[in-house]
Amino acid sequence: MFEHVAKPLVDDLIHGKNGLLFTYGVTGSGKTFTMTGSPGQGGLLPRSLDMIFNSIGPYQAKRYVFKTDDKNGMEVQNEVDALLERQRRENNSSVPKSSSSRQKLDPEIADMIKSEEAYKTEGVDEDSSYSVFVSYIEIYNNYIYDLLEENQEDAIKPKWNGGGTPLRQNTEFTPPQSKTLREDQNHNMYVAGCMEVEVKSAEEAFQVFWRGQKKRKVANTRLNRESSRSHSVLIVKLAQAPLDADGDNILQDKNQVTVSQLCLVDLAGSERTGRTGAEGTRIREAGNINQSLLNLRTCIEILRENQLCGTNRMVPYRDSKVTHLFKNYFDGEGKVRMVVCVNPKADDYEETLLVMRFAELTQEVEVARPVDRPICGFTPGRRHRNQAFKEELSRKLDERGGPIDGDVPSVINSMVHCLPPLPSSELADPNDDITLPRLIEALHNRHRIRQMMIDEYNNAANRMKSMLQELDNNLISKENVIHEQNGKLVDKEKIIQNNKAEIERLEKRTKMQEHKIDILQKTTKIYEDDQRTLKYELETREQRLQREQSDKRRLEQRMQGVVTDTQYKWEKECDRRVNAMQLEMQNKLWVKDEKLKQLKAITQPQTQPQRPSREEPLPAKRSASPSPVPTVTPVRPLHRRSRSAGGEKWVDHKPSSSLDLGTVLQPVIPNSIQVSTPSEKALSKCDRYVLTHQEVASDGEIQTQLIKGEVIKTRGGGQAVQFTDIETLKQERKRKSSEGTPANGDHTDGAWTDVETRCSAAVEMRAGSNLGPGYEHHGITKRRKP
Repeated sequence: MFEHVAKPLVDDLIHGKNGLLFTYGVTGSGKTFTMTGSPGQGGLLPRSLDMIFNSIGPYQAKRYVFKTDDKNGMEVQNEVDALLERQRRENNSSVPKSSSSRQKLDPEIADMIKSEEAYKTEGVDEDSSYSVFVSYIEIYNNYIYDLLEENQEDAIKPKWNGGGTPLRQNTEFTPPQSKTLREDQNHNMYVAGCMEVEVKSAEEAFQVFWRGQKKRKVANTRLNRESSRSHSVLIVKLAQAPLDADGDNILQDKNQVTVSQLCLVDLAGSERTGRTGAEGTRIREAGNINQSLLNLRTCIEILRENQLCGTNRMVPYRDSKVTHLFKNYFDGEGKVRMVVCVNPKADDYEETLLVMRFAELTQEVEVARPVDRPICGFTPGRRHRNQAFKEELSRKLDERGGPIDGDVPSVINSMVHCLPPLPSSELADPNDDITLPRLIEALHNRHRIRQMMIDEYNNAANRMKSMLQELDNNLISKENVIHEQNGKLVDKEKIIQNNKAEIERLEKRTKMQEHKIDILQKTTKIYEDDQRTLKYELETREQRLQREQSDKRRLEQRMQGVVTDTQYKWEKECDRRVNAMQLEMQNKLWVKDEKLKQLKAITQPQTQPQRPSREEPLPAKRSASPSPVPTVTPVRPLHRRSRSAGGEKWVDHKPSSSLDLGTVLQPVIPNSIQVSTPSEKALSKCDRYVLTHQEVASDGEIQTQLIKGEVIKTRGGGQAVQFTDIETLKQERKRKSSEGTPANGDHTDGAWTDVETRCSAAVEMRAGSNLGPGYEHHGITKRRKP
């Protein structure tokens, strides 16, 4: 992962380009482990630091040569000012010594920095000097805090005393001071007042990171024992400046300083408070974390929409400190890489699915903007040429056997130390002849030695001149060689130009082919979309056809049931009609028999009329004889009080097809609403319901059923009827045979007999068979003479 994700960003950093690398995923998915690693297996961060210092190690400037200006820029100091500042910082007790971090290194940190393969960037500018600065911040509850401040306190955990009990927060805890975001003169965002530490090795840089990592906000949740409660950002800033024309010192020009930075971000994981069991402060932290991640997703979606649709919607960077800090990266001021961490637990399926969809979305966002580096104007290879010249000069002087300029004073000094000492020049006696001659001799010796020194110096000077002359000759010959090489270079440049033209032609052809490939891919995508659409429509139609077939089968079964019911009803109707026709034929036969009896009585001698027997059948129609019908007293219809006549209000449902039977006793419901078709309005006003149903019984008579029920209000505001009782009413006719009518026309006895017959009625009230909750009434039986 480091080779494919982080290594290209480190290469861009050393070549003066910015980079952003962040980990994204659900809580507990391994983001911090991926970024930091473990002893013996370093993560992306320690490997990146190791690669940076492996690449720029020989070309690092001395400490404090580069100095921050607190405005996201860099200044260059000379060697004297840098030395004075080093001494001042080392003597200042309030500032820790820079070497203290290197004196005592944690072995675990050393194991994390070590890697199996030493990565190194190719093409490092040897004519520049480099310096690395590290800053470490965290974004907690949408506030920015510096983790490298010496007085930084833990904002979550209370302090603990020696007895194991927490101290009071208001007496021991001082809230840390949050930092603000500002924009520099190049419109780049930076954290104002953030501490930047200059480091000279990967171990020192990682130790600075580890010191801030211990102050990061973490907490124990149900899903993660050490859950990050904040977004942490390690900013590695690389300052580089070119050397002067001689290749010895750094060019003192602020405009020639190039500053590039690599941001390594460990985002806090998204989480659901229902699963983590968070309460109080943890709920607020989780809400701020989820809100910042949602704003990051929104910014990516709008960037993708602007890219695909050509729109210019404003990206809401300022809604969150995370997106506001990295606004320039999303606008194209550097490369952005995201590492998606996934936990294969089944409980995290839904959240992991959202993370993968966001990762798929970010792959389609491409915003590129080139960053031009300043050009110093000097020829390249200055450092190498200066070092090579010094080595060659030293070699030539060694071959000649003469001292170099720096060795001449040392030879002279050694010869001065070899001079004889001067004798004492004190004269104690005017006749002393020894002191002065001795002094004169010593002076002669010293003069001789001085002359020898002058000769040696002249010889050294002559040798130096000859050496310089030889060097000039060598330079002339080298210039001739250089001219020849320049001629060859011109030829090579022509070949290169031709190759470049050929490459441009091939690139244009490649772009044309890529354009065609894009068109073919888009066409393929359209065809695939059409194929998916048609396949979906086909599946939909198949499902619809299956539903129609199932509906058809259900309809066939229903129609078979309806046909069976209709066949059964028609069979009953046919039986009823056959019974009715048989009864009608019997009545016609009975009428004919009666007429024959009357004719027989007329033709035969008349005898005293007899009272007709009660067993005679009652004719269905009156006789057509001309005998007058006796006048009888009209009988007032009597009504039977129905069991439905209570205090409740009834809906009396009598269909329009109901027949009036004309019997004497009729069921009457006084407190009722009579309807032919039930309606919701009528049911809402009543408590009980009765339905009058008529059908032909097996004996041919019409049977009436009163089906009763209670009106119940439903939850939806309507009414429903629950049937609880059935009352059955029947009519029975009993006829008696008659031997004939008196022939003399005496209607007095016949009239009495007719009235007696017509008014003699027997009402039988007996309990019917138990039909569940209902009961049965046997109605009225009438008997009368023909």
